[in-house]
Amino acid sequence: MDNSRMPAQPASSSVPSWRGVLASIDIGSNSFRLEIGQTTRGRYRRIDYLKETVRLGAGLDAEGRLSEEAAQRGLVCLQRFRARLAGIPARQLRAVATQTLREAANRDAFLARAAEALGHPVEVISGREEARLIYKGVARLQPSMHPRLVIDIGGRSTELIIGAGSVPMQAESFGIGSVSLSMRYFGDGLFTEERFRAAQIAAGAEFEEALETFSRRHWSEALGSSGTAGAVSQILAAAGISDGAITPEGLAWCIRACVQAGRVDALELPGLKPERRAVLGGGLAILSALAAQFGIEALQPARGALRQGVIFDLEERLAADRDPAHHDLRDDTVAELQQRFRADAMQARRVQDTAQRLHRQVQPRAELDLQRELGWAAALHEIGMMVSHHDHHRHSAYLIAHVDAPGFSQTQQRRLADLVLGHRGGLRKIEAALAEPDLVWQLLALRLAVLLCHARCAPDEPLPTLAADGRAVQLRLPAGWGERHPRTLHLLAAEAEAWARVGALQLQMPRA
Repeated sequence: MDNSRMPAQPASSSVPSWRGVLASIDIGSNSFRLEIGQTTRGRYRRIDYLKETVRLGAGLDAEGRLSEEAAQRGLVCLQRFRARLAGIPARQLRAVATQTLREAANRDAFLARAAEALGHPVEVISGREEARLIYKGVARLQPSMHPRLVIDIGGRSTELIIGAGSVPMQAESFGIGSVSLSMRYFGDGLFTEERFRAAQIAAGAEFEEALETFSRRHWSEALGSSGTAGAVSQILAAAGISDGAITPEGLAWCIRACVQAGRVDALELPGLKPERRAVLGGGLAILSALAAQFGIEALQPARGALRQGVIFDLEERLAADRDPAHHDLRDDTVAELQQRFRADAMQARRVQDTAQRLHRQVQPRAELDLQRELGWAAALHEIGMMVSHHDHHRHSAYLIAHVDAPGFSQTQQRRLADLVLGHRGGLRKIEAALAEPDLVWQLLALRLAVLLCHARCAPDEPLPTLAADGRAVQLRLPAGWGERHPRTLHLLAAEAEAWARVGALQLQMPRA
C-alpha cells in the first residue's frame, strides 16, 4: 500500500521526535511544497504535506530578474515552512529550487534571503538532476519493471524520463512549463482556439528534438507526475470523462471547455481548484502536444514526484554517511568525470590525500560534507587539461560548473568550481567566495596539496604541518625539509604572499 496518497496530518500537528524523519522542500515555479516523511524497512509513510501557490515563475521580468513582489511571496512561504520544521536537524532536511531560480539573473541574492527565511540553505538543481529525482520518487512509490515514460510539467520546465525499475535510462528537461506558456498565450485571461493552437505549436517545437529519444517504441506505459497532470486527471475524473487517465479525447474536451468559457475567470470545471485556473491553459497545451508527438494514448497520474525523490535521495546519502566508506552517487559521478576527461587519477589521489590531511589539521571538526567536497575538488582539479594545459584550472572550473553531474546540485557544483578555479594562481579571481570561512580552509588545503605534489609524485614523509590560530596559520617544516626541497619551499613562500594580498588569512612561513 502506498501511504503517500493518504491525507496528510494537519499542519498544526507536531512530530514528537525528529528521529528517523526526513523532510524536503520543492521550491517550484508555481508552487512551494514541503514533504515530511519516514521510511521504515523500505516503506514510506507521509507525516505531513504543505503546499502553497507562490507563482515565483510569474515574477521574472524581461531581463530575467525576479521581482521583489514574487520574492516576498516566496520568503513568507518559507518562513511558514520553517515554523513547521522547528527543531529538525539540518542533515534531515533538503531544500531544492528548480527552473525559475535556474533562470533568475538575481538568484544569488534571493537564495541568501531564502536561506535566512528558512534557516537552511537552498540548493538550485539542474534540469537533468530534477528529472533524476522525479524518477526516483515515482520509481520508489510506484515500482514497475516495465519501461515507462514519466512526464512532469512544472511551472517553467517540463521533464521527460524513460526508465525501468529504479534506473532512469533517458532524462531531459525542457524550458517550457504551465506558467510560462500560460503567461505567453493566455496572459490577458482570454481563451480562443487560435491561441490554443499557437500554444500547442510552441510546445511541440520545444519537444521536437526529443522525438526519437522518447519515442513510443522505448516505453510501454506513461505516467504524469506532479501538479499539471494531477489537476487534469482530477478534472477528467470529476466530469466522468475518464477514470482519471489523461487521453487525447479528454484533453480535447478540456480545451473545448476553456474556449467555450472564453475567459480564465469564467472557467468552471469539476475538480478544478481556483489556484490552478490561471495556468491550466498552458498545461493543457503542453499535454496535448506531448500526446500528439509521442503517441501517448493514456497518461496515468503517478504516485511520486520531486519532493519524494529528494527524500529518498537524502535517505541514501545519510546511509552512506553512516558507512565508513561514505560512498554515494556523487562519488560515482566524480569517477565517471575523471574517466571521461582522462584525468590523471594517480595524481588526483595524491593531491586528494594530502589536501584532506592538511584540512584535518586546521579544521579537525569540519562537517563530513566539507571534507567530501574538498576530496571531490581535488579529484577533479585537472580535468580541464583535456581542453588545454594552459590555464587548465579555468577550464576545469568551467566544466565542473556546467557539466551534468548526477547527485550534485548546481549550487554544490559552483562551490566545487570555485575551489578548482582557486587551486592555483592569484586569489583575486575568487575573492567573493573567500568571504566564506569554510571555503577558505578548504582552498588553503587544496592549494598547499597541489604545491606539495607538484612534481607528480607522492610527497616525502613527514609532510609539513599546519597550526591555525584564528586567521593566522603557521606552516611548520620537518627538520631539514627546506634544504631537501628548495623549489617547493620557493613555491610555498609565493603562496604566503598570494594569501597576504587578499587578506583572507595569514600564512606564516618558518623563519630561515
